[in-house]
Amino acid sequence: MDSASFLAQASTRIGAMGSAFYFHPDTLAVGKANGLDGFRFYILGRGGVLGDVEGAVVSSAFGWWNPETIAKLWDSARAIMAPRDAGRLYMTCAQNLGRAKFGALAGLDEFCASAAKITAAIDNAGLSLYAGTAAEPLADDLPARAMQYVVALREYRGSAHLVAALGHGLSPRVAHLIHRPDMYKSFGWPEPGPDVSDAERDALAAADETTNKMVAPVYGVLSSSEAAQFLATLEAMESALAA
Repeated sequence: MDSASFLAQASTRIGAMGSAFYFHPDTLAVGKANGLDGFRFYILGRGGVLGDVEGAVVSSAFGWWNPETIAKLWDSARAIMAPRDAGRLYMTCAQNLGRAKFGALAGLDEFCASAAKITAAIDNAGLSLYAGTAAEPLADDLPARAMQYVVALREYRGSAHLVAALGHGLSPRVAHLIHRPDMYKSFGWPEPGPDVSDAERDALAAADETTNKMVAPVYGVLSSSEAAQFLATLEAMESALAA
């Protein structure tokens, strides 16, 4: 398998699986038990790794959301629970999903070793949401640790993509409208959205390519056999989550 194919397949699976716990029924139940609805637990839990900061700081890291929506949800949520506590609790929800789904999977030791090599090669500069997520203590058990690595690597590519989009002159609002028009309103943006030009669509395509160029070197630290095993385990994890 060539490196481009490996990166594409790994990134697609990590992107889907790294968010699998966000609105999982078990996660929603934990949020509810702590006085937080689904969206507030998502905002406070995912952003809680940044600390007890202002909404504008969280918005800068999330990128694609309407900043006014982030500020409203963040401020109302942190009045209920301290952000760092929520961040740790949210990561526990991710870890627990790994424990529930990956306990019977083989290859998690090798997967986590490869994920550790990848993350060791990452430069955190400009990637605040990733940096905060990756700084959380790793779980001791392999199923939980594997899920935690997937969550962090999702944040890595997402943070890099935000930098790339901005570098190509795109506003997060327009980039989000092009990429996920079905989720435009749910991210707090008023409808109708702005008119999108062909130049902006081309800029997003270029940003996608730039993102690949940014993240490819860190995945390139794996040998061909490590890459094959890493991808095979991702596939097994994907199937386990879908079961």
